[in-house]
Amino acid sequence: MAEAIAAAAAATATSLSVRRSTRHSQLFLSFNSFPIIRLNSLKNPNFRPLVVSSTSIESAATQKTSSETSFLDQREGRRYLHFVKYHGLGNDFILVDNRDSSEPKITPEQAAKLCDRNFGIGADGVIFALPGINGTDYTMRIFNSDGSEPEMCGNGVRCFARFIAKLENLHGKKLSFSVHTGAGLIVPEIQEDGKVKVDMGEPVLKAADVPTKLAANKNDAVVQSELVVDGVTWNVTCVSMGNPHCVTFGIKGGQDLQVDALNLAQIGPKFEHHEVFPARTNTEFVQVYSPSHLKMRVWERGAGATLACGTGACATVVAAVLEGRAGMNCTVDLPGGPLEIEWREEDNHVYMTGPAEMVFDGSVPLRYLLE
Repeated sequence: MAEAIAAAAAATATSLSVRRSTRHSQLFLSFNSFPIIRLNSLKNPNFRPLVVSSTSIESAATQKTSSETSFLDQREGRRYLHFVKYHGLGNDFILVDNRDSSEPKITPEQAAKLCDRNFGIGADGVIFALPGINGTDYTMRIFNSDGSEPEMCGNGVRCFARFIAKLENLHGKKLSFSVHTGAGLIVPEIQEDGKVKVDMGEPVLKAADVPTKLAANKNDAVVQSELVVDGVTWNVTCVSMGNPHCVTFGIKGGQDLQVDALNLAQIGPKFEHHEVFPARTNTEFVQVYSPSHLKMRVWERGAGATLACGTGACATVVAAVLEGRAGMNCTVDLPGGPLEIEWREEDNHVYMTGPAEMVFDGSVPLRYLLE
């Protein structure tokens, strides 16, 4: 690649130097009349980044680092918003170091602009790492791709944990910290294999607290209740994992769902905006392979169809147990890959285990967000 670029420069009589990084897969290109442009990928040398920095930077191999300074602060100046892109089973997020302020650095509208997959970085949401409150180590806030703010995000909190470990240069066999979210206290733990296990807390089943206007039919909960959507009657169970979920295993009197056959873009919004969900809802469509193996597709409130939803996988297992379809320890297959979900009887908490991977880091000119 470097040779091809140099040849092209020679053909156009442009002064160009090519510098290869000593780590990862990076090239630094310097033109006589343009600043350096960084192309940065962690694992794949053929990776084509969505965002490039447009100001002069130094190779990460030559930067002086310290535990007190964020690795992102060693990039460009304050004219840029620095970020790291992560994904949890394809559910992707833009992570922003916001530890110096209790308010997000950008507005919900600007976050939506960054999430645009054609004109922005592209993501399902923007996550901010803020100072902890009420005795917690950190606070996590998230803006969805439509600019709305959910209480929390399961895949997002796994990405958040890996992001914090990198920001703080933390190492060890197992790392855990407390995170304040809109859904309450969340405690992620980075495992030895790099996966993140998260104590997601207790599921909320009381109909009014989910919230849903559907009448409770099992104690205070809505379990296998009938819901008419676009003229079709579905059996649904409502669960909150700090955010609302409507879980369905199929239509009334019909065969079990074949989730791959669903037109999610057509049916999903009708569940999300149904009048019985005053705060809107996430919706999980579930297929049962066995009492310990489920398959799920999700329509997320504020983000649409995504490749994975951690809180949705948790809600799915809770609903499957309540309906007598599965045990309390399940593998949940999502389009992006599997999550391990356990609903522990001894403490009534739901535990989620799955991966979170860094994709790339970069910088966005603040002027782009103001346009």
